[in-house]
Amino acid sequence: MPIIIIIAILGFSYWYWIAELGFTFAIVIAVSILVIACPCALGLATPTAIMVGTGLGAKYGILIKGGDALESAHKVKYVIFDKTGTITVGKPTVTEIKSYSRLSNEQILTISASIEKNSEHPLAQSIVEYAKDKISLANTSSFKAIPGYGVSASVNNIDYILGNQKLMDKYQINYRNAISQIEGLEGEGKTVMLLANQKEFLGIIAVADVIKETSPRAVAALKKLGVKVYMITGDNERTAKAIARQAGIENVFAQVLPEDKAGYVKKLQKSGKVAMVGDGINDSPALAQADIGIAMGSGTDVAMESGNIVLMRNDLMDVSRAIKLSRLTMNKIKQNLFWAFIYNVLGVPIAAGVFYPLTGWLLSPILAGAAMALSSVSVVSNSLILKLKKL
Repeated sequence: MPIIIIIAILGFSYWYWIAELGFTFAIVIAVSILVIACPCALGLATPTAIMVGTGLGAKYGILIKGGDALESAHKVKYVIFDKTGTITVGKPTVTEIKSYSRLSNEQILTISASIEKNSEHPLAQSIVEYAKDKISLANTSSFKAIPGYGVSASVNNIDYILGNQKLMDKYQINYRNAISQIEGLEGEGKTVMLLANQKEFLGIIAVADVIKETSPRAVAALKKLGVKVYMITGDNERTAKAIARQAGIENVFAQVLPEDKAGYVKKLQKSGKVAMVGDGINDSPALAQADIGIAMGSGTDVAMESGNIVLMRNDLMDVSRAIKLSRLTMNKIKQNLFWAFIYNVLGVPIAAGVFYPLTGWLLSPILAGAAMALSSVSVVSNSLILKLKKL
């Protein structure tokens, strides 16, 4: 704006004081310069593209909370997927129950399900659902969730712990006699939970959660866009790698405590923009830490609140669509800026009378106004073309 005002003053001064063509001629030159350089199209260039882009996203069930998220997503270099409920269906089922004590398999299930009925974790719910029609649940007390490890509770006045191997190590419970079976099950991508009382290891329950049908295709689509894909989970490394292998993911963060997920995101951010995809309460800090937080529509309210983008269809293919949409929108913004400036670049010299002595070309304020209106129409029309794109 300062440059344009200076050009208008110089144009007026030249034609009035030096060329001596009169005040009317000089003021028409100055007004034409100001009109042709009106930045209305420049003000429309970004908002119109963002508005059409967010509308196109909504058509695909991709809800984008703000223009900054749509503008930033095209720079994403890494995508981190949570495992349970994101890469996988999130509805695991019990596949094996094995007692390593005097208790029967049925008793192992009864104690485990009785404890897990107090938990909201998908794995816990799968055990309770499996046991519902098979046994009667016992009363429990002193239930306590131990994030990243498992749970503890009292059943019939006996204290039990149920969780991963780290939980057993924490309580110094010896489970060596089950190691071979545990490793075998984990190698199949199953999550193994170990049950023990205060004195001894009692048995295991294995739970399998199948990956979503779209997960491998979604990972392949992201790789095609040049994005590096990671998976993050609290599962042990063997189980995590088995699931990741099925989804086509080479990079895995395993045995990560919920409160540490944000730290892994922060570490990757040193190398580039990071998008985190998750659905649970435990994912919220990581979603907030990431440059772009992408929450699944079926996830918790906290996760959706923490994310910048919400995938209402729970389709992981929409992650790549969101990034592709951002790239298309940014291209439109650049094109719009071209159309906003090209009229100025071509029109200002003509309006200033640069070609008048040689060709007699002048640009009246009326034509300058029409050109600027055409500039705005060009920007809006170019943005609307984005609606025709398929993601």
